[in-house]
Amino acid sequence: MATGVEPPHEQLALVREQVRRARPKPADPPATSLPVARVAVDVPLAHLDRTFDYLVTEPQAEAAVPGARVRVRFAGRDVDGFVLDRAESSDHTGRLEPIRRVVSAEPVLTPEVARLARAVADRYAGTLADVLRLAVPPRHAAAEAEPAPPVPGTPVEPPEPGPWARYPDGASYLAALTAGSAPRAVWAALPGDAWPDEIALAVQATLAGGRGALVIVPDARDVARVDTALTERLGPGRHVALTAALGPAERYRRFLALRRGAASAVVGTRAAAFAPVGRLGLVVCWDDGDESLAEQRAPYPHAREVCLLRAAPRGLAADTPAACPPGLLLGGRTVTAEAMQLVETGWAHRLAAARVDVRAAAPRVRTAADGPRADDPLAAAARIPSSAWRTASAALEHGPVLVQVPRVGYVPALACSRCRTPARCPHCSGPLALRAGGSVPACRWCGRGGPGWRCAECGGTRPRAVVVGAARTAEELGRAFPRARVRQSSGEKPLLSVGSRPALVVATPGAEPVAEGGYAAALLLDPVALLARPDLRAEEEALRRWAGAAALVRPAAEGGEVVLCGDPGLPGVQALVRWDPFGAAAAQLADRGPLGLPPVARVATVTGPLRSVSAVLSDVRRTLEGAGVTGVDVGLPVQLEPSARAPGGPPPGATDEPPAARAVLRAPRSAGAALSAALATAQALRSARRDAEPVRVRVDPLDLG
Repeated sequence: MATGVEPPHEQLALVREQVRRARPKPADPPATSLPVARVAVDVPLAHLDRTFDYLVTEPQAEAAVPGARVRVRFAGRDVDGFVLDRAESSDHTGRLEPIRRVVSAEPVLTPEVARLARAVADRYAGTLADVLRLAVPPRHAAAEAEPAPPVPGTPVEPPEPGPWARYPDGASYLAALTAGSAPRAVWAALPGDAWPDEIALAVQATLAGGRGALVIVPDARDVARVDTALTERLGPGRHVALTAALGPAERYRRFLALRRGAASAVVGTRAAAFAPVGRLGLVVCWDDGDESLAEQRAPYPHAREVCLLRAAPRGLAADTPAACPPGLLLGGRTVTAEAMQLVETGWAHRLAAARVDVRAAAPRVRTAADGPRADDPLAAAARIPSSAWRTASAALEHGPVLVQVPRVGYVPALACSRCRTPARCPHCSGPLALRAGGSVPACRWCGRGGPGWRCAECGGTRPRAVVVGAARTAEELGRAFPRARVRQSSGEKPLLSVGSRPALVVATPGAEPVAEGGYAAALLLDPVALLARPDLRAEEEALRRWAGAAALVRPAAEGGEVVLCGDPGLPGVQALVRWDPFGAAAAQLADRGPLGLPPVARVATVTGPLRSVSAVLSDVRRTLEGAGVTGVDVGLPVQLEPSARAPGGPPPGATDEPPAARAVLRAPRSAGAALSAALATAQALRSARRDAEPVRVRVDPLDLG
């Protein structure tokens, strides 16, 4: 009969087993050589942003190499970390906790990338742990166990100048890369579609000189184009492409190919700026004004600045021969104010084509108001003037026509047709929009909608379109040109390329597909929509987007024409007509200088609850005063309107949140490092006090309104 009670001898055996397991195991002896490991622990607390010493035992001595992943005991729990260095002794006077486990002996964190991560954290008032999460992808054990691919045995031949011969200094720039030098240049690319091949030639010259190359581009479409050009120039196996769409296994596999030296070059999006390229000789950043290059996770570094830190002669490139830093190629259709400052200070050289070559490669650019206006007296006010219609109609006889529209959707903004008051949702006060032709107004915040809308101001019941999106534009063009095929391309559904057959291609900025043989013409609609953004970089960004579309059009000698449907007096329009990127950037830099705006000064924003923002500002002032730093303008917190607190506005019903505020801090370039250090100290003090309210600190943000 079963009673559920174990016999006495079985109970005694169970007790003995429990005692045996509880008995402490004899500790492993310390390593005979370099028994101390300095570990960067993965702890996001700002007041613990430093390395910690741990004991390396003899069984761990061979695996716990600098750059290896480890598990250590920290604050009563096991956390991940990286071994940064090994030492004979520690400054810690107490007992050192041994490393719990060496996760992998693969040295995935190189000394150069570790120094770079520390520099980025200091530049953006962040923590090393946050930057290392961006720099090193998560481990994939199966990919790590695979053998490294073979290294191509044949050397890379130095390239011919090719399209670089169109630039006065292009051939000498490639020659310097081949010779192992570190030339730094800001490059204004000629109109056309040769820039991927030009980048590939620069990479080929670098590899021919025995060094590696890193190429950063804004999105996966650009990665694919440069990847194709590199394969054609270098052959397979010499480079890898890194994007977020690869998946964890393939991304880690390609990361290891770089780390192990199987590949000498990489092209990728912003996270690839930390890629462990051996003997780095060239850093390329294409279209550095693109917002996609700004990281959306703390500490919000910009890929351009990461590239500049890698190219700066400050000891980050100690792995290269004779501690020579890599060269730099900062390129794009236009030139940013940050890049122009590098030229004016002499840190980088200007790399541009002669005016005669620019005119030969560029399309004819004009505004809708140019030329005879007797039949079109309101050309500047019309969304698509008659001259633009005529240009599109004539160009469709010879090839595709590009139509750039700043906004996606159908009608993304409505207003009362009687009093022009913006149409708002009666439930959450969100903006109303039309999602398709014949649909009823619906809220962009909560999604509610239906018939029966009534204006809260005048009682009107008929909304009108304030903003027209790409979908509505495509519908209107389809009715105007019934025999032409209309295609759409946007960030959600991009087209990579279109053929040479006549078609109307309606695209949002940045999603313009490449046309075989170039577009016959382009219409740039709603220029005011790009310039009206409450942003410091609105004019610079508008010119960048217009130039990106216009560069895809055939040269003027082949009939290519671009019509900007707006007032010729708008900012940036004449820079596009002249195709003068360096002149426009110099004007932007001159305007920002007297105002103390980036890049002339370092600017930071602190956003969060009013009480917490005020506390951060007090800590910053105290730290700066203690360090004797002067000239830093620590502004006062300003309470934000609800629509400015988060993209898309506040969630419906969020009325009991603490008041959100933002403060702007500015420092001259000489005090920029001190401002970042003071902000980091303030964050550490908040962390030590265990302040729970979230505060976001951003250094040189792109959306500085």
